Amino acid sequence: MTITLYSRPGCHLCDEMKAVLQRVADSMTPPITVEEVDISTDSALEALYGLEIPVLVVDGRKVAKFRVTEGELTRVLTGRHR
Repeated sequence: MTITLYSRPGCHLCDEMKAVLQRVADSMTPPITVEEVDISTDSALEALYGLEIPVLVVDGRKVAKFRVTEGELTRVLTGRHR
């Protein structure tokens, strides 16, 4: 499973989603690895996600933007983990 968080430095929503994502990822068996991508270093990503960050993508599919709860994220990841 590939999980990517698109964010940028100084984004409080990004920090919140990152914390939720880390708690859920750490609780999964086996633990899930998360790739974080700073969109501010890539103009194409900035154009694509600039107004929507944070954006969470699982296996190439956008599953959340702005906010996600631990329950919502757990449901998404366990559904894909099967």
